[in-house]
Amino acid sequence: APEPTHEVETADSLVDPLRDALIFHAAFDGGMDATFARGDARIFSAADYDQQAQAVPGYSGEDIELAIGQGVSGDALRFKKKNVAALFFHGDENTGFSPSGSSGTVSFWLSLDPNVELEPGYCDPIQITDSAYNDNAIWVDFTRDDPRTFRLGVFGELDEWNPEKVANDENPDFDDRLVVVDQPPFASGEWTHIAIAHEALGTPNGRATLYLNGVRQGTSEGIAEPFQW
Repeated sequence: APEPTHEVETADSLVDPLRDALIFHAAFDGGMDATFARGDARIFSAADYDQQAQAVPGYSGEDIELAIGQGVSGDALRFKKKNVAALFFHGDENTGFSPSGSSGTVSFWLSLDPNVELEPGYCDPIQITDSAYNDNAIWVDFTRDDPRTFRLGVFGELDEWNPEKVANDENPDFDDRLVVVDQPPFASGEWTHIAIAHEALGTPNGRATLYLNGVRQGTSEGIAEPFQW
C-alpha cells in the first residue's frame, strides 16, 4: 500500500474552489456596480420599493456615496442618512437559487455604532427577496430597541409557514425562527464581518446560521417550507 502523504490544505489550494463557487461580489471599490456577477452586475435605484418597476441603472441621489479608501480594503458604500430609496441588484442568476434546495453563504462587512448612528426604526442592512421580508426572504436587521439587537430571519413561502397570515407580534412562529444577538460587536470606526450560511432551503432540512466575526451566533432550524424565487 502507498505511504500516506499527510498533505496539508493551504490557502493557495483553496483559491480555485472558492473562485469557482463565487456567484456575486459587490466590492463597492471604484463604483457601485458589482465587481463580479453571474447575472446582471448593475446596481439599480428607484424612489422607493413600491416603484421598483420604474427602477433605472445606477444611483444619482445624495444620501448614498462611495467612501474612497475607507473600506476594509479600498472603497466602501456609505449611507449618510436613513435611506428610503430602493437600491438593489437583480437576483436572477446572482443567487444560486435552486427549487430543489439552495445552499450558500452571504458575506459582507459593516462599520457603525447602531445605537448612535442609526435613525429611529428598524434597519435592514441586506434583504434578499422578491416578495417581502416574511415571504421567500433572507435578511438581517437592527431592531428599533435601545440598545438595538441584531437578528437573522429566513422565511420561505408565506402561505406555507404562516397560512393564517398571523401578525408577527402575535405569532410565536415568527420569533422562534429568528437568530437574535442581544449584544452584537458593532462599533464606530471598526469593521464587523457578517456571514449567513444557509443549507437546503426549500427542503424539509432547511437551516441557516449567523456568524459575526467568524463566531457562530446561532442557527435557525426547521425551515421546512418551500422556498421559491
